[in-house]
Amino acid sequence: MPLFQKANAYDIVYNWFDYLKSQGHFINAYVIMPNHLHAIISFSHSTKKINTVIGNGKRFMAYELVKRMKEMKLDEALFATRSLVHKTDKQRGKKHDVFQPSFDWKLLESNKFIQQKLDYIHNNPVRYREQLCTQAADYKHSSALQYIHNKISAYEIKSVFEMTDVNLSGENY
Repeated sequence: MPLFQKANAYDIVYNWFDYLKSQGHFINAYVIMPNHLHAIISFSHSTKKINTVIGNGKRFMAYELVKRMKEMKLDEALFATRSLVHKTDKQRGKKHDVFQPSFDWKLLESNKFIQQKLDYIHNNPVRYREQLCTQAADYKHSSALQYIHNKISAYEIKSVFEMTDVNLSGENY
């Protein structure tokens, strides 16, 4: 469901990005679609595993999305998120299912693979079933403008190609 769009909740993702940055991580690329998001994130050394960081982020965003939908009286969307909760999760007190339970992450090790993922992410709004734009750089909730024209769109990122000299180990040199 296009919950980010229905609840005008793109800012919820940007707030999560701000939190990640405050923890020493880097947002390198993103696109927030009406119903999902893609991001390239450089994670600094942490005691938390990536699965935990992402899971906590999804939980934070889900709570905020549900809160926003209640405020906006988006009853149909709220009903839909309630109906998606599995019976055993309901028994544990879960009320809404906003995100898919899993996520897909890949280690980006070569410039060719990085560029392939950047192209995929940034062209998502162009290829979306209801085309959101004709040029990737025109979509507001994407880092494409910064990569293509070196201009900040809705959220400033650190280019993944600038990360080669960044120490993510957590050790001071």
